This record gives sequence, structure tokens and C-alpha cells, in this order.
Amino acid sequence: MKKKMISVLLCAAMVSGLLAGCGGKSEDKGKDGKEKISMWVPALDDAVEENWTPLLEKFEKENNCEIDMEVLPWENYEEKWATGAASQDLPDIGYMYAEMFPTYIDSGAVADMSEYITDEDKEEYLYLDHGYMMDGQYGFPVVTGVPFVLYYNEDILNELGEQPPETWEDFKRICEKATKDTDGDGKIDQYGYAVGFNNGSMNMLYLLNAYFYSLLWQSGTDIYKDDLKSVKFNDEAGVEAAEFFLSLKPYMPENFMSLAAEDAFSTIFGQGKAAFGVTRSSSIQEGLFKESYPNLNWNYVTSLKNKDYGTFGATDCMTLSSQAENPELCMKLIKYITGSEFMTEYHKIASGAPLTKSEPYQGDEKMERIVTEDRDKYRPLQVGPCGSDILTNLASELQAMMEGKKDAKTAMDDAAEYGDAALEEYWADKE
Repeated sequence: MKKKMISVLLCAAMVSGLLAGCGGKSEDKGKDGKEKISMWVPALDDAVEENWTPLLEKFEKENNCEIDMEVLPWENYEEKWATGAASQDLPDIGYMYAEMFPTYIDSGAVADMSEYITDEDKEEYLYLDHGYMMDGQYGFPVVTGVPFVLYYNEDILNELGEQPPETWEDFKRICEKATKDTDGDGKIDQYGYAVGFNNGSMNMLYLLNAYFYSLLWQSGTDIYKDDLKSVKFNDEAGVEAAEFFLSLKPYMPENFMSLAAEDAFSTIFGQGKAAFGVTRSSSIQEGLFKESYPNLNWNYVTSLKNKDYGTFGATDCMTLSSQAENPELCMKLIKYITGSEFMTEYHKIASGAPLTKSEPYQGDEKMERIVTEDRDKYRPLQVGPCGSDILTNLASELQAMMEGKKDAKTAMDDAAEYGDAALEEYWADKE
């Protein structure tokens, strides 16, 4: 219901041409007549305003400006943007995640930053290419480098005489060997793969984040075709990915369809009952796991390989309003926030991967290779029109497949039919 309301609000804004006035906040003056930059960010930590404000004061002083930062709760973040678009009340700069971009790029609300990106920026900022989407640099990465990775139980692998898996073949072989009755009561009590294919309290897209995007990319395909006018995920490689995931079903907990993905990790893998589990990585994972799973002897593989490497690492970005009164100053602020000086201090408070070459790594030594030697093994979503709807439907089709209601090819083809219809309708409005 919320997504429908957001769509209605955005359509109303576009039809009436209200977006032409967005970014109007920048016309206001701050204290002492200083130029004012408005900014929206979500609750990135428990005290974002308290943590960011001191770090922004230096920029305000050096640039004789005032930053009006509004911290918004995650649960209605998209709704706030939709309402802002409809009421001509969008910020000069803001924070967006991948699924949000297509609507605002299409409406012209966010600007292509390409003209403001220098050769020095390309050399310094590590993930700039992750902000390039729909033929433009619409995002400047601000949170990334914490991909979903495959964790493994070292004790179980050692007991099986296995090394950490590198390929799909390795992974499936170990899953099969690990799935067994360890106490002789006739019931399986140790699993190969701790999967929960119920989203629980999470968005349906979490299931794709954790389990499926990796297989899709490792098989050598993607969500959309290059022209973004049809989907690609039901090609031969996409069906192979779905079939491989289905083939792992015997090594998952019996209740995997009713088990929430996060609970599968915490109650199955975290308690030493599975060889493998997937969750988002963190640069302070050792401390987190020591507290939550004190008896777990673990390590991780950033990505398996089939035809290629690939796992999902969200890249949330700062954006520039197309109507910002002073885009040069706004871009200067975006680069400052994502730069080494700001992020070195912020990551002391809230852990995160370095965004620039100049920023030191401050996390656990065990996790450092994710942002060094393994940095090319994870990637963000391919951004395209109707993304949330198409991908939510894909997740539903995969659930039907795992429930035994459809075979892999039928599930993928049905998801593609839905996606192509949505895209056909989308592009018809542009012609």
C-alpha cells in the first residue's frame, strides 16, 4: 500500500510539473545571510545529527554557509521523498539507495554530476563507478564496501576434510557432505546451507540481496538488457542460477520457507548448525560475532565463482538536486562528506569501509581483504526503470519455485514476462 501511495504522489508531481520548482530551499538564507544548503539523510546510526554536525562545522566555516541537515527515519524515507516531490520541497542534496534512483532520474529531480567529476576525483574516490547509472553520474557513493558474503564454519569444514569453497561445485559438494544427522536420532540436525527464504520483517528484496543476486552475477548475467527496455535475468545463465539455487534445497533447514533470512543466519549458522550462512559483512565483524556467537569458529568467502565473481554490496549515494541554486558548492559539500577527512572521523564512531584511497582502514584485520584484494568481487544493483516492482515480483517467483509450485525456467520466464510488461508500459510513456 505504501508503494502505491508513493507512486500516486510522484505521478501527481510529474503530471502537474511541480518538480520544476524542487530545490527551492536553497533560495533561503541561513544565519547572518549565509547561503543555506538543505540536506536529507536517513538514520545511518543511532545519533547521526550528533555525529555529523561537528564534522560539518568546518565546512560551514570555510565556505561561509549554513547546512540544514534533516535526519529522516528509514521506515518512511521513500515516502518523504515522494511527498517532497509533490510539494516542491526537496533538498539541495540528499541520500538515495539504488531502488530510489530511476524515478527521480526520470523526473529530472536529480542532476547528472558528470561535469563536476575531475580526474583527481576518479583517482581518489574508490567507488565512483558505482554511482554511474542510466547513462549518468547521478550518485556519489557514501555507504558501500559492506557486501553480503558467504560465511563458513571452520570446525565443520575441518571435520569434513574440506577447504573453503571457491566454485559452485565446491560449495554444493561441501553442503551435501555437511547435511547429516550428527547425534544418531534419525533426524538431520546439521545443514549445508542456513537459508531462510521468508523475508520476515525485512523487505522482500532482502532475499535477493542475500541469496540470488550473487548467483545471477556469478553465472554471467544481469537484471536488465543494456538498453533497459527488457529484462535479462531469464536468459540461459539466469535460469542456470535459479536451477543451482533450487538444487541446494536438500541442504537447507526443513522449515526454510517459513524461516526468516536473518533468523536462519542467527539460529542455524550462528549456533554452529550449518556449514554456510550469508549475511551482510561488517568491518567490525569479529567483535559482533564474538558477542552474538561466542562459540562459533568462522571465516568467510567474499564470492564464489562460476563464470565470474559477484555478490551484492549496496552502494548508497549522495545526490544533487537538479534545481540547486549553487550546484558547485553543493558538490563541494558532497565531496567533503565522502572524503577522507570527514569519513576517517565518522568511521571511528560508525564502522564503514574507506571510500577513498586516502582514508585508512579502521576495521578488523580479518575483514580487511573485502575492501582490498576482494573489492572487485562485489557490486551494486544495475539500476533501471520499475526496479522495485520487477525485483519484488522476481523474489515472489523464486519463492514459488522453492515451494515446488514452478520449475526454475517457468519461474524465471514468468518473472520476465511481468518485468517486460512493466518496462513496455514505462517506455511507451516516453515515446
